[in-house]
Amino acid sequence: MNLLNTYSFLENAASQWPDKPAVHDEMGMLNFSQLYTEAEKLKRQLLEKNIGKGCGVGILCKNNRNFIIALFGGLGSGATVMPVAYHLQKEEREKLFKEADLHAVIEETEKDEFSILVTERNKKDVFAPHVSNAAFVRFTSGTTGKSKGVIISHQSVLERCEAANKALLLNENDCVVWVLPMAYHFVVSIMLYVKVGAAIAICNDFTASSILKYANRYSGTLLYGSPMHIRLLAADTSGEKFKRMKRVISTSTAIPVQYAQAFKTRYWLDVQQAFGIIEVGLPVINLKSAAAHPAAIGHGLPDYEIEILDVDLNILPEGMIGKLAVKGPGMFDAYLSPPQLREEILQKGWFVTGDLASKSTDGLLTIEGREKSMINVSGNKVFPEEVEAILKEHAAVKEARVFSLKHALTGEIAGAEVILNSDAEITTEELLAHCRKKLSPFKVPQTITFATELSMTGSGKVKR
Repeated sequence: MNLLNTYSFLENAASQWPDKPAVHDEMGMLNFSQLYTEAEKLKRQLLEKNIGKGCGVGILCKNNRNFIIALFGGLGSGATVMPVAYHLQKEEREKLFKEADLHAVIEETEKDEFSILVTERNKKDVFAPHVSNAAFVRFTSGTTGKSKGVIISHQSVLERCEAANKALLLNENDCVVWVLPMAYHFVVSIMLYVKVGAAIAICNDFTASSILKYANRYSGTLLYGSPMHIRLLAADTSGEKFKRMKRVISTSTAIPVQYAQAFKTRYWLDVQQAFGIIEVGLPVINLKSAAAHPAAIGHGLPDYEIEILDVDLNILPEGMIGKLAVKGPGMFDAYLSPPQLREEILQKGWFVTGDLASKSTDGLLTIEGREKSMINVSGNKVFPEEVEAILKEHAAVKEARVFSLKHALTGEIAGAEVILNSDAEITTEELLAHCRKKLSPFKVPQTITFATELSMTGSGKVKR
């Protein structure tokens, strides 16, 4: 039996749209035929080193065409591919490679070529043997615990791409303006874009001027970014507008409402929040209610069932806060180490995301916080995200992080650290007074410290 290999996405694109742009970046334009040729070249190099079916291959490339070439070259060889973020420190990268115990690592060189480092792992020692036809491994961000290697099969990649595009409706006439870290966003993004023949315009930096330049030079129709990119664009004073942009999606973490509102004022485009999770894909996008409810993550996409559950996994009534749970296509197949199959992890068929959320009567979903990040103050629930949003409402505050502190009397209390906008001056007491006006007493941070940077994960989430 011939098993599906999503390398066929690129093969088909090169056949259907050989001369159509696949990638725009600093090096110029690469059409689908050229992208396929480069991936085939790398595929052959891997096979010559006996790296193929049953092997695990790491990718260490910057945000450029080489990442995409390496992604497909690895898939084409039959190996399971594990992208690792280029910006991680050497010690962090080596820790991930060691934990995964790969057979080889593809690394981009300074000459925009590839070096293939073959490790000491025996080729006969099958990588992730508990998963049939594994395509990818991606490690979670580890915001609330130990990072886990998530395995996704070729079939799951296909399913989640098809499910997502029932909402996104991307095709060969689209161009996606790329600003996200490729190592964290490659399944319902790069794989989908190549599958449907959409071009990818990779920005060489994340300034507003660069994003606008690339979007307009290459007729960008979709911007898929993070709240940071939205904030930078909203603050741009050049007056330049997007020429062909049809949709702007924000992901990776909740976007403060004021960023979305400022962006719409500047560009007359709604920012649509999307809820993506590596174990599931992209089950929720705020396609219909972004204008009226910018803080909501949206409605579940057609192929997904999404509910709010109590501690016993019973469905809660509308409006109540509980565990956000998902059922649907394209689910992850297993965790890498220790080996755990999907069926062992799902609870009554649900993937429980670890997020706390609520759902309105028409199915609109809003994230209320993270279950593990919730702070329990004498039995009262404090969601750090809510307090951070209030802190960031103050004009002096640029970023904020709220976290739990142990307390002898109440068990826990909320603490906070903030980054101020340049030239802003404010005292701790003034910030606390701002919080007291808008928050219940038990939610008000008991300590606030001023910082120059916050601890973040590679995918742009606050470490708690």
